[in-house]
Amino acid sequence: MGDDGDERADVAKTDGPPSRSETATSRATQLTEHLASSNPNGPNTGRRRRKPKPDDLPADYSDILGQLKQLRAFAANPNSTKTGYIRHRETGKLWVRDRIEQLLDKGSFREIGSVTGKVNWKQTGPLTEEPLDFQPSNNVNGFGKLRGRRICFSADDFTIRAGHADGALFAKTVYMEQLALKMKIPIVKLVDGSSGGGSVTTIVTNGYAYIPPLQGAHEIVAQLNAGIPNLGAALGTAIGLGAARLVACHFSVMAGDVGSLFNAGPSVVANATFEEGLSFSELGGPAVHCTNGTIDNLAANEAGCFEQLRDVLSYLPNCGTQMPPCIPEDDPVERLCPELRTLIPRKRERMYDVRKLVTTVVDKGSFFEIGALWGRCAIVGLARLGGKAIGVIANNAEVLTGALDAQGSQKITRHL
Repeated sequence: MGDDGDERADVAKTDGPPSRSETATSRATQLTEHLASSNPNGPNTGRRRRKPKPDDLPADYSDILGQLKQLRAFAANPNSTKTGYIRHRETGKLWVRDRIEQLLDKGSFREIGSVTGKVNWKQTGPLTEEPLDFQPSNNVNGFGKLRGRRICFSADDFTIRAGHADGALFAKTVYMEQLALKMKIPIVKLVDGSSGGGSVTTIVTNGYAYIPPLQGAHEIVAQLNAGIPNLGAALGTAIGLGAARLVACHFSVMAGDVGSLFNAGPSVVANATFEEGLSFSELGGPAVHCTNGTIDNLAANEAGCFEQLRDVLSYLPNCGTQMPPCIPEDDPVERLCPELRTLIPRKRERMYDVRKLVTTVVDKGSFFEIGALWGRCAIVGLARLGGKAIGVIANNAEVLTGALDAQGSQKITRHL
């Protein structure tokens, strides 16, 4: 009887309702299995991965990377059959990327916005295409180095729309102005065209004229106030807003063989004033602007402009809160200059060469004159003493016996 009673008691315990702990364990197990089966990151054993089809786009974006490579190749090689490029070369001017190569230190060019422009696409499949032709923006921007100094630069491409405004130009130009301001590094501008001025094509398309906005003016003024060097070169016809960007620079230079600057070209002047037959040089060439102070210096050609840009930058800091670079000099600071004793005549009525005085006092070969062709009664420039950059101001005893006129005063004020 005792054994049978124990067995019945065990059966009763087994067949009875489950305990609370057993119920909780069962529910936790079910919940875990449900979450594991619905986890998107877990292995999906219920479905097979679809086999790739020939028309599927590559997972590594190699198609897009290949298109970018093609567009960069289009931009880096000019279309020698286009009229704009042929005329540009016939005038003796360098192509924009040849200019950049000659200006910057070798291998230092880093382009910004290299694939901005207009693309003609060819459909090669339901989801694929390839570029047939590419017209890049007519303004090349980027970073580079001048004698080891990092700079921002912008360079007009006159072969495309003669440097006039297009959709990509404004944004690129303003962006580089913003970068120069934010990074506090010098900016160099190679102007050949309107640099984003008005476009006759746009006027014809819209059916009305418009006043082109001066994009980047706020950034340019902020750069000047911050002492960030702005250097510009007229390497062709600087027109309209291109002329404005150039004359706003701290230092400007014009290529004597191809450079000119004006608000509007000879045809516009002829219609407005009936003065016909003016050439670019007669309207705004070196004989006009290098003698009235609009442009600081004159160079024989584009290579001469590049050399002057390098020279000027070597005297200037990156911004107004930094010191200019100090360059070691072989000229000893204890050097005696006995020629100075006889340089100034005893008779006050006689004139003497002030430039000889300046070049004798400063480090040998370091004097860089600015504005030699205008305001000639004053001499200003940059030089070094013991390797340190200095500014130079002097009255020219050989012009007006050293007295200052309006242009000479303006020249000194601007240099200060």
